[in-house]
Amino acid sequence: MTEAKRTPLYKTHMKYGGKIVEFGGWLLPVQYSGILEEHSAVRNAAGLFDVSHMGEITVQGPDALKYLQELVTNDVSRMAKNQVQYTPMCYLNGGTVDDLLIYKHDEDNYLLIVNAANTEKDFNWTKDNQSRFNVRLDNISDQVAQLALQGPGSEAIMSKLTNEPLQNLRYYWFMPEVQLAGKKVMLSRTGYTGEDGFEIYCRPEDVEYLWEGIIEAGKPLGLLPAGLGCRDTLRFEACFPLYGRELSADISPLEAGLDRFVKVPGKKFIGSDALLAQKTCKIKRKLAGFAMVSRGIARAGYRVFALGRQIGVVTTGSYAPSLNKNLGLALVETEFEHHGEKIAVEIRDHHVEAEIIRRPFYKRKGK
Repeated sequence: MTEAKRTPLYKTHMKYGGKIVEFGGWLLPVQYSGILEEHSAVRNAAGLFDVSHMGEITVQGPDALKYLQELVTNDVSRMAKNQVQYTPMCYLNGGTVDDLLIYKHDEDNYLLIVNAANTEKDFNWTKDNQSRFNVRLDNISDQVAQLALQGPGSEAIMSKLTNEPLQNLRYYWFMPEVQLAGKKVMLSRTGYTGEDGFEIYCRPEDVEYLWEGIIEAGKPLGLLPAGLGCRDTLRFEACFPLYGRELSADISPLEAGLDRFVKVPGKKFIGSDALLAQKTCKIKRKLAGFAMVSRGIARAGYRVFALGRQIGVVTTGSYAPSLNKNLGLALVETEFEHHGEKIAVEIRDHHVEAEIIRRPFYKRKGK
């Protein structure tokens, strides 16, 4: 059995009282002060996450753009320099290899940010499909550490540590080289919580210093260190997909409701024929959001019923702290995906009443 990996901040998590769990082959904090407290801090002030477990793959060479256009479902040709793009990456049958972020440095130089548990699989997939292109691929995950500062107070905290005009950095854009607390970093206005925030890429040897600097700068503004537990409740409220739940080799991005990131018809890429067929022939199942009407919390894997038969399965279910409701996401037969449909979730052999509601469950106010 492979031993779980540790990020460069493992000892720092222990110092701050982090409760460590194994996640995707990594030892990471699930919480510090508590999931609800950390969730509230991100929604109302700021939270700091260690996301150094995420994978980083560089794509460089004269065919980099042509290669990525074939590899992923979104339209990479529309990206400007220093822009970030979200995209699924698919198998030939339309199932999802992963969902990732693309950072464009130049026409011949891109950085892919992939999910931690998928890093090796994704890197092998990218190599398996590069033979017709003049590109060089490198897995640089061990050379990069990453922090995510999320919440409405993020810009004020970061502005204490850099002279860069952060108010000019738009959502899903990045600054390739920034001095942050005296250290050179790459800084993007991205995140996985539904709040404004930044993701900070740095050398592993600098990440502990930056963590401590950000924590110190953020204390007066209510910043808390935050773990995987609230990261999941936050992304769930914003209805961001989690690979292995809302996306997988057996779930296409169209089934997951990510249509706007899948450019069919329009361009050819791995899986485009299968996805076009799905779109043309009407998808048989779709991701839907629901609220529990009767008491109970739905969990991943619970069966969903309507009209006396099973019509789907829960992908994520949880108490939503910002909304004070028990909510869920489920893959259901398409005819039941619409707002107001009555369904039932099987919880401990009982059918508990629920209702389909609109997504996302939570949207931030303001900028």
